Amino acid sequence: MKKARKRKRLRILTVDVGGTHVKFEVTGNTERREFESGPKLSVKKAVDTVKRMTTDWTYDVVSIGYPGVVRRNRIVAEPRNLGGGWRGYDFAKAFRRPVRVVNDAAMQALGSYRGGRMLFLGLGTGLGSTLIVEGIVAPMELAHLPYRNGKTFEDYVGAAGLKRLGKKRWRKHVADVVARLRAALEPEYVVLGGGNAKKLGKTLPPAVRMGSNDSAFEGGRKLWNESANWRAHVS
Repeated sequence: MKKARKRKRLRILTVDVGGTHVKFEVTGNTERREFESGPKLSVKKAVDTVKRMTTDWTYDVVSIGYPGVVRRNRIVAEPRNLGGGWRGYDFAKAFRRPVRVVNDAAMQALGSYRGGRMLFLGLGTGLGSTLIVEGIVAPMELAHLPYRNGKTFEDYVGAAGLKRLGKKRWRKHVADVVARLRAALEPEYVVLGGGNAKKLGKTLPPAVRMGSNDSAFEGGRKLWNESANWRAHVS
């Protein structure tokens, strides 16, 4: 009787696109690489830089977390904090590999998810948000909802709010925003991620935990877990 062939393990290149940095790693490699992003970073420049910096890596597929609206594996709106050309860009053609693109907060949320009903909030350049309910992923755009004085949630808890308010006042607004969103969405727990989450210190609100720096990359790997069927739920 012939032995069943062992299924090849996919080598996944995960790219986390942020407002200040683009970070990436490949399955099975402990090294993580990055370069600066910002308002002048076009999609072509980002892809060309990733390809140039990974010529010594081998990978089969690509996962991309994008800071904006993604539907059915396609970017449908230009980013607020990056350069242009992202909307409708054909990543699969550029990388010559199968590519799965999701909202960056959704990718981080996947990596942080431990079951049940979870709200993920990413405190970075802006405010990312995703709700996962029993494995069904719902990327959300809560950042630009009205909050105070004609400004949005993002204006208060994003990077600009941190700079304008100072750390102490910023922390109070983060706690207030978390409380409001918990009351509205009724998650069992909240996970805070993003580059500025570490500025909250050790005291966190009830039912709130800090996400891991590795959550985006774990989420990128989960996107290719066919048994979990994440792709069918991420729109």
